[in-house]
Amino acid sequence: MNEQRPTPPIPISTRTGDDGTTGLGNGTRLPKSSLRIQALGDLDECNCILGLLLAVGSLPEDFALCLTAIQRELFDMCAELAFPGCVRLTEASVTQIEARLDSINAGLPVLRAFVLPGGTSAAATCHLARAVARRTERSLVALSEREAVQPLALRYLNRLSDLLFVMARALNHSVGLSDVLWKPR
Repeated sequence: MNEQRPTPPIPISTRTGDDGTTGLGNGTRLPKSSLRIQALGDLDECNCILGLLLAVGSLPEDFALCLTAIQRELFDMCAELAFPGCVRLTEASVTQIEARLDSINAGLPVLRAFVLPGGTSAAATCHLARAVARRTERSLVALSEREAVQPLALRYLNRLSDLLFVMARALNHSVGLSDVLWKPR
């Protein structure tokens, strides 16, 4: 008789970070102020804001499915940072975001000015997610100037912020709200 033992629970509080360090997946400990840990935190925050966007509701099913897939890919990026040398992201990940971006953007009016963030709560949350994705990209760029970072991760985050921008516009347009354009004083 094959008796399976239950998986032990993952401890939530390990107290190992009380000294201002945190562990990577490979066992290396780094200061919590390191660029790698900053980038991991920004990826986590980006994933969280996508979770908030999904929770806000009022999203078309295809948007929700797309964002859930992106959340998984952001975890893949975290794995790449937590296990240096690990490669999880693929060219197909970037291609899929680009295709989705082009598809959504094709149905929107041509832009001739900057758009002010806002509109529906889902669209405004999309804009916030876009800003967080941009910051996350900047964190990865800073890290890549000192350590090896998979170039696909940088491209992915750049396309993600573009995708979130067109999603925000599409969400507003789907309920009849026009873009509020920035007008310089």
